[in-house]
Amino acid sequence: MVVKLTGRIDSANASAVESEINEQIADNKGELVLDAAGLEYISSAGLRVILRLKKANADTKVINCNSEVYEIFDMTGFAEMMDVSKAYRELSVDGCEVIGEGANGIVYRTDPDTIVKVYKNPDSLEEIHNERELARKAFVMGIPTAIPYDVVKVGDLYGSVFELLNADSFGHLIRKGVSVDELARQSVEILKTMHATMLRDGELPSKRQEAIGWAEYDVDHLPAEIGARLVELFKAIPETNNMLHGDFHIKNIMQQNSENLLIDMDTLSMGHPIFEFAAIYAAYVGFSCVDSNNSAEFLGITTPQCREFWSATLKYYFEGKDEEYINGVQKAAAIICYTRILRRTLKRFNGSETQQAVVDFCKNYLIENVPTAEKLYF
Repeated sequence: MVVKLTGRIDSANASAVESEINEQIADNKGELVLDAAGLEYISSAGLRVILRLKKANADTKVINCNSEVYEIFDMTGFAEMMDVSKAYRELSVDGCEVIGEGANGIVYRTDPDTIVKVYKNPDSLEEIHNERELARKAFVMGIPTAIPYDVVKVGDLYGSVFELLNADSFGHLIRKGVSVDELARQSVEILKTMHATMLRDGELPSKRQEAIGWAEYDVDHLPAEIGARLVELFKAIPETNNMLHGDFHIKNIMQQNSENLLIDMDTLSMGHPIFEFAAIYAAYVGFSCVDSNNSAEFLGITTPQCREFWSATLKYYFEGKDEEYINGVQKAAAIICYTRILRRTLKRFNGSETQQAVVDFCKNYLIENVPTAEKLYF
């Protein structure tokens, strides 16, 4: 049942308001939703009314509070005792520049100071709040990241708002002529900072456990000995507590006033850095296994620039290592990458020729390279 609250609730009318609400909800057995869209003010007397309603019905929640009313609930501790949510500001992205798009959302620049990531899932509020907490966690640990400061409604969808004054993605900078090699070097600085951040056991999801699931899924689609060896190699990767971004590429690195910041923190996890390199390889090389322009179209740069960025990332991250060592890292990353892409494609398989070509490529790559792989980590 939804009960709409309007005007002011204070000592002068709290008793009458409570009586009227109780009369309306007398036969209600389910969740009680107090819609505060029209509520201008609530005093301590009004809060006691809410508290008694909460005690009588544990499933009571308050929605659509304006900023002032929400602050009252927050300061008095009600926001910790029960579900209290703000009204979401309406925002239009009509005519706004699209500066990035991923599996979960589209990023728009709404003005020179502001970008908004609009989530494709209409039920994304929990996902949005989770990403904000992950971004906050990373920021506190010293990772240069942009933290969303507001949640808005964009039509029937929700979005996170970031203040990024005149910020450019690395992809945009490359298109403007900035050196791929130099931006790769700068990206590695962030990558090393992130991987040097050690987390407590269980603080973020384990990428190793997720990845073992990829390999185990693929077993039934590979020759028995290849599948068994693949799972064995994945299980041999050490479980480490390094922080991982999970979707580290030029569309998720922004430069603002010569400072580089990460966005899209919803993929944060923990594990061995080889999983990060497998995801980076996928972005620049792996997803182009059948369509050579796939990565270029997604990232907004040329195919040679994609390959150059991947090579430069390896060069700067593993500075001082010989070619054989770096080739070993690339092979491990590629095997993990194509294991993931095979599983991903099979999960979404609709019988198209393109999907079949991707499946065939991944299977052939694994059949050829798994037997000669000694390990999938460095």
